[in-house]
Order: sequence, then structure tokens, then C-alpha cells
Amino acid sequence: MTRHVPISEFKDHASELVAAAEGGEEILITRHGKVAARLVAADEAALAKAAKRAKVQAALDKLAELRAEQRALGMTTTIEEIIAWKNEGRK
Repeated sequence: MTRHVPISEFKDHASELVAAAEGGEEILITRHGKVAARLVAADEAALAKAAKRAKVQAALDKLAELRAEQRALGMTTTIEEIIAWKNEGRK
């Protein structure tokens, strides 16, 4: 079931509307008669997957930054060195 709620009503009844969304209802929050936001129950698996994806992306961004810094200094790294660093401490 979908319910349209003006933003002013959402402000006054946020807790109740969040509870309704947790119960499976979709709440469309409107501003001046137009949909501004959608409130639905959180999908824990999707949230965990998104958090993991963000963490991996942050690590990849950091690696790209480090690689750019090395290249700017004229330094290179071989794939063998990277694999050795990855496996360092594993045994």
C-alpha cells in the first residue's frame, strides 16, 4: 500500500510513518503536491552490501592515489611485489 503524505505532516508524525514503512507500507512524502522522497523499510542485506561496496571502493581509491604518488616520484611496483605485500603475514 502506498500513502502520500505532505512534508509538514511527515514532520509531525515521523515516528508513526517510519513504523508504517517498517511494516511494509510505502510512504511518498510530498512538497507542494509533488513527490519529494520515498520512505520504505530498510533492506538489511542491501545496506550491508552497499557498505561493503563503499569500503572496497575507498580502498581502491586509496590504492589509485598511492600509485599516482609513486609514479610522480618515478617509482614503479611489480606485480610480484604487490602479491608479496598482500601475502605478508599470512601463514
